[in-house]
Amino acid sequence: MSGRGTRYLYLARHGEALPDESGLSEAGRQQAVLLGRRLRGVPLTAVHHGPLPRAVQTARLVHEQLGNVPLLASDVAGDYVPYVPHADELPSASADFYLRFLADTTSEERERGAVLAGRALDLFTGPVDGDDDRHELVVTHNFVVAWLVRDALHAPKWRWLGLNHANAALTAIRYPPDRAPAVLVTNDMRHLPADLRWTGFPPESHV
Repeated sequence: MSGRGTRYLYLARHGEALPDESGLSEAGRQQAVLLGRRLRGVPLTAVHHGPLPRAVQTARLVHEQLGNVPLLASDVAGDYVPYVPHADELPSASADFYLRFLADTTSEERERGAVLAGRALDLFTGPVDGDDDRHELVVTHNFVVAWLVRDALHAPKWRWLGLNHANAALTAIRYPPDRAPAVLVTNDMRHLPADLRWTGFPPESHV
């Protein structure tokens, strides 16, 4: 009888985008190449990526460093709001801030985001069928990385808010068959030189 293997999920926000988000900046291209080199030693079985140009270009540059690994486009790895909380779910001190942040999200965007967020959990999380471990990379956007980290920590659904990830930073989550998920690293930028770190964050958040 087949067993259950451990899933290792690697999450990366796309590289720095051009101001019009039509693709990557030169810094973003450098970030993507360095991310790919960082992952060369990982036995990846797939590289998933969202459909927007900044994610597509990042994934392709990463893929060039990896060799023969399937490159798979998916709306599930796209840019969307995964969950919109009600005011009574949020801490009173920050409720107004978060609700203002989400105020421009349309009902259609909320419905679509909820569907995609559920599919992301189905597709990318949990142990895998079979005896072999699986290593997968998802090149996506900040909100999706935050959503999956929140889920791994069994945090409330609203807690994707406030979890921020830099461009081309790496997060890794382990899903063993016999215990809770483990966030191994998050927002790891050690593969990037100092001048390529912390992009995608406001200046006051740099450390």
